[in-house]
Amino acid sequence: MSLAATAPVLPTPTPAPAPGTRGATEHGVSPGAEASRPRVLSIAGTDPTGGAGIQADLKAFAAHGAYGMAVTTALVAQNTHGVRTVHVLGADFLTEQLDAVSDDVTIDAVKIGMVADEPNARAIAAWLRRVQPPFVVLDPVMVATSGHRLLDEEAEQAVRELVALADLVTPNLPELAVLVGEQAATTWPDALAQARRLHAASGAVVLLKGGHLTGEESPDALVGACGPDDVTTFSAPRVDTVHTHGTGCSLSAAVAALRPRRDGWESATRDAKTWLTGALRAGGALAVGTGRGPVDHLAHLPTLGRQVFSEEAWARIEGWREAVESMGFVRALADGSLAAEDFGFYLAQDAAYLAEYSRVLSRASQLAPTPEARQFFAGAAVESLEVEQALHRDWLGEHAGMDRGAVESVDPSPVTAAYTNHLHAASNGSYAETVAALLPCYWLYSYIGDVLVRRAGDLDGHPYARWISLYGDPAFQEATRTACSFADEAARWASPAELERMLRAFELSSMHEYLFFEQGLTRPTWPEAPVGGAEK
Repeated sequence: MSLAATAPVLPTPTPAPAPGTRGATEHGVSPGAEASRPRVLSIAGTDPTGGAGIQADLKAFAAHGAYGMAVTTALVAQNTHGVRTVHVLGADFLTEQLDAVSDDVTIDAVKIGMVADEPNARAIAAWLRRVQPPFVVLDPVMVATSGHRLLDEEAEQAVRELVALADLVTPNLPELAVLVGEQAATTWPDALAQARRLHAASGAVVLLKGGHLTGEESPDALVGACGPDDVTTFSAPRVDTVHTHGTGCSLSAAVAALRPRRDGWESATRDAKTWLTGALRAGGALAVGTGRGPVDHLAHLPTLGRQVFSEEAWARIEGWREAVESMGFVRALADGSLAAEDFGFYLAQDAAYLAEYSRVLSRASQLAPTPEARQFFAGAAVESLEVEQALHRDWLGEHAGMDRGAVESVDPSPVTAAYTNHLHAASNGSYAETVAALLPCYWLYSYIGDVLVRRAGDLDGHPYARWISLYGDPAFQEATRTACSFADEAARWASPAELERMLRAFELSSMHEYLFFEQGLTRPTWPEAPVGGAEK
């Protein structure tokens, strides 16, 4: 009989309460108290070598700033070569563990891994219905790496019922095939079709993992996060390593740890995948086991012992800072001797710059991991267009006779275009790189604003008083400190390679800032197009 002939019956999904409204007991904390970290529970089997199961989950939770808890479904004798023996503790004791946690601790998210057998799966399902944690991530451990199915038919059906109680399910291709009762997909389009069917049948968002496919890229996809037809694809270069033990456990645990602090499954998944890529690349250096070794869950930790990002970045650009402070444009601006034509050219280019800069600020807001960062960068994008550009338009209208349309249609100079192209390129990378690239536009302007205020002295009657006052204003200084704090927080969780990219992006932006100031006196223009076309 074919698998298709015995297609499983998935239970009708029960509409889930809004995220954050279910599952908070009042035990252990006073009503309304806010925890310093998400409290995340792992329900899974063990791995005495530490690479998978609850041991891996707890490491992944800690790596993402969550407080980890663990309830054991089974004791597993395994190592990097495989599983030797499984001792199931029993559904009654499993329920006692689960109740002991939820009777006392507010649970912000749950990650479910190996359930071991049907009674365990049904005990977990009953507990989920009773407690209703805000976020439930299910990693359906159903098929061994060798391809052997780990559960009998009754247990598999019980896991399918768990899918309907989960918010997110993270199957690999063989597990997805079991869940929908079909043969394993061999192409990415077929896998996506199966994921859509699982989402439609269960209501759970599906994080489809394409690691079993071949090719240079390792695609994953989030299916159903924003509606039945919504598919978000994540693609990353395939990491060439044998150290993949516990990869599925670790990814699902990372997503569960991140979700309480993210605005959706997409941002939580994207950040978890970035972390996992670094953990995979670093796994071999652990030298754990002689088989398929584990990933390095704490690969990012060496950055925590380094100098604070903003301090290191500021030290790196000492030469650029001194060059900007001593350049003729800044000296002439401070004492008011800068020609109006030169200042007008500078302002017109700054208006062209701000139009693109605001787009990169908006991109930073989209990538930001916290509501505070999203609000800050979104507000900065609006501020750069509505306040700063208005100041530019007023001055250019009064002194250069340029109306609003003329200001907004200024062609960027090669210097301006090079700067904005650099910012856009950085924003195609990570949130951390984007913030690092944006930071000099805050910090160097704040620094030079302070220099200008000190040099200019009394601004009464100064021809450029409004501009100097804007960047020397205490509110702008405070915004700079806030931007630095977001960059420092992003750098805390960056891998060494990403941290270096952040520093390089900051350094390049500082160089572009110098060139941008310098063009106020040199007034570079685009080279004229050749007449008659190129010779053949």
